[in-house]
Amino acid sequence: MSKTIRLSTLADIDTIMSMLDNSRSIMRQNGNDRQWVGYPTREDVETDVERGVSHVVMENEHLVGTVALVPGVEPTYGVIEHGRWIEPERAYSTVHRLAKAKGAKGIAQFVLDYSASLYDYLRADTHADNYIVCSLFEGYGFVYSGIVYMDDGSPRRAYEWWRYDEVPAELKAYIGKEVLPRYGGFDRAHDAQHARRVMARAMALGRRYGADPRMVYTAAAMHDIGLAEGREGHHLASGRMIREDGRLQEWFTKAEVEVIAQAAEDHRASASKAPRSLVGCIVAEADRDVEPETIVRRTVEYGLSHYPTLDREGHWRRTLEHLHEKYSERGYIKLWLDDSPNREPLEELRELIRDERHLREMFEIFMR
Repeated sequence: MSKTIRLSTLADIDTIMSMLDNSRSIMRQNGNDRQWVGYPTREDVETDVERGVSHVVMENEHLVGTVALVPGVEPTYGVIEHGRWIEPERAYSTVHRLAKAKGAKGIAQFVLDYSASLYDYLRADTHADNYIVCSLFEGYGFVYSGIVYMDDGSPRRAYEWWRYDEVPAELKAYIGKEVLPRYGGFDRAHDAQHARRVMARAMALGRRYGADPRMVYTAAAMHDIGLAEGREGHHLASGRMIREDGRLQEWFTKAEVEVIAQAAEDHRASASKAPRSLVGCIVAEADRDVEPETIVRRTVEYGLSHYPTLDREGHWRRTLEHLHEKYSERGYIKLWLDDSPNREPLEELRELIRDERHLREMFEIFMR
């Protein structure tokens, strides 16, 4: 039986509350004891209904799911820490209060598909202990962007999602089904979430500089696929794989494929020469996501993945050495866009590197 979705009415509230109770129970069963404590209340749901943002999912004439889709500014998203919204000025809608009836299947996927059909940019948040929903968002293509705080001061993981209407649907489907899954075999610092974040940042930069969105999207998605052959020289391997990918000829000329391949070859932070194209500069800048916490986390994750025999102090020394070698004032990282959005966070990162006490505290968090 196919599912449908409609706006909620006041007559639905008792059933909505039951679905919220069921999802709260699932959280507790999975070790999440801190989320949805005394929330959402009946008054919250009544307000959603009155505002016209509460929806219910129907299947075989039964209510099986619910969600609030709220367009406009979410006040608790005004401050974000340990990260940044990739598109802070863009209009968005927020996915709130997603829940399902006991025994219902496929509700979250259906709700996200429906949300994505209505809005080209979504935001959402969930508790760090809510592993199920974190995995749901990340699996759907949401990008983790930082920590936001609820009205009671409790932290939540914040996510963003884009529809990318500028990119042909068939190309997006190919990237999603055939390219991004390749990142599943790479280290945690170069997984599919990293690829999606580079894609999102690259698309935002591409709009600013007027670059071809198809080429930016594809180059960002494929920039690290050469890691399948090892880290050393992976940028060259990525370029070769792009040139050898016959499917790309469905959307690009031979000259455009060459630009995409060169962008992958030129993206490394250690490159001594500027990328050969605007697309290359954009992908390189997008890959240099120098938000301080992200960089420290990725450095620690890479060390844990590639140097498992190191003890804690060994990982600390490796982290320090890498950060100084790459990101300090004498480091080799270069920014290729004059008004790069990375300049301010790079200075913040350099301040963190100089403050070893604070840096050690952050390191210890990611070593847990």
